[in-house]
Amino acid sequence: MTAERVLTPTPTAYRWRWPALTALLLGEAMNLLDATIVQVAAPAIHADLGGSVSDIQWFTTAYTLPFAVLLITGGRLGDIAGRKRLFVIGVTGFMIASAACAVAPSVGLLITFRVVQGAAAAVIIPQTIGLIKTMFAGPEMSKALGSIGPVMGLAAVCGPVLGGVLTHANLFGSSWRAAFLVNVPVSLVVLAISPRLMENRAPERPTLDLTGTLLAMAGIGLVVHPLIGADLSAMSGWSWAVIAAGLCLLLVFALHQRSVAAAGRSPLVEPSLFAHRGFPAALVTSTAFFAVTGGLMTVIVLQLQLGLGTDALKAGLTLAPWSVGLAVASWVAGAHLVRRYGHRMMSLGLAVLLVGALAAVAVYHAADPDTYPTPLLLALGVVGLGVGLFSPASPSPSSRCSPRRSARPPGCSMPSSSWAPRWVWRSSAASIWAVPPPATRPRRCTPSSWPSGSPSPWWW
Repeated sequence: MTAERVLTPTPTAYRWRWPALTALLLGEAMNLLDATIVQVAAPAIHADLGGSVSDIQWFTTAYTLPFAVLLITGGRLGDIAGRKRLFVIGVTGFMIASAACAVAPSVGLLITFRVVQGAAAAVIIPQTIGLIKTMFAGPEMSKALGSIGPVMGLAAVCGPVLGGVLTHANLFGSSWRAAFLVNVPVSLVVLAISPRLMENRAPERPTLDLTGTLLAMAGIGLVVHPLIGADLSAMSGWSWAVIAAGLCLLLVFALHQRSVAAAGRSPLVEPSLFAHRGFPAALVTSTAFFAVTGGLMTVIVLQLQLGLGTDALKAGLTLAPWSVGLAVASWVAGAHLVRRYGHRMMSLGLAVLLVGALAAVAVYHAADPDTYPTPLLLALGVVGLGVGLFSPASPSPSSRCSPRRSARPPGCSMPSSSWAPRWVWRSSAASIWAVPPPATRPRRCTPSSWPSGSPSPWWW
């Protein structure tokens, strides 16, 4: 009697998975890069196009707010219509909006095109994990998913420096417009590779929560809009009333999400996530952390260019110690320290960040307001170390959700439930911190028109 062994054929790996992964990573990096690159170019944009001081904050906020609010809806659309299709549509829209930003003749049109950019980014980002899971399996999937973090970290590190380099280089007279034009060739490369992506949809098609999306957009907009360019000590009663109305709308949004979930439909944010103490704790911690670091970076960039009259290149390179510290610390923490010390690294990162921030305040307090504060470079390097130590140890607020329901399904396994508040509060922090006192800010904030000897950074 002979035993017969049946061999199960091993599924063939998708041939074009690695080039396709390159397209996905480029798409993600391009969008994060665009969120940070404009921070350094913003004063040059303002000097060229004019407008009010608050427009400087809107150049960034007009991108981050629609990105945050529409992120989950973008993921839902990919679940319904196909993630490859939505990825291609998003990259195409982002490229067109970037080109439109580069040729914008006025502040109003530039801000409008930035809104379109943010909406396109919200379509691109949520598709990545689902597409990776479609093309990869086994250990290769873990390797592919693990490549997202370093690539996004590199994009965050390079954004401010690249913004200063491109603006200062003034290639073919493009000045700040090159900060937007750089997206066009990158988008063309992504679109050229995108046919190699495999199409993928969610096995269970979710529903779109359009009412929840509109409530979130209106509520967040009403809260943030009065803060852009505002002096909190002199805000009118009408501005506070608008903020209160926005908070009421956000409360209505929360109640609406509970009713949608109770009816068995797909809410924008899954209410059951808040049943776990770890989710709100991680959400509050990460939101506050990124709000502080985003606001601090914006304040320093604007003070250097508008307060001291330095050029975009010097302002961008001033942030290089921050970027280097972040890159080194995040690599060391992610590769070695987090495995050994776990979440205790978050406390260490926050402590190092606090030391760096206090050092930056001390430098500005002691420095001559008319000279470049060279010791600030060391302080920003310490800040970068703190950010790098904190980020790898920071828990994902959606870590309790099962990744099997879909690629990034509504609310739970889709991390945008945690990303959105971070982006919103980063925008709010920048708008509050980066505003000079009304008595010292001119209508058009060019370096030459900034009052000599004005206060250093505007947190005093």
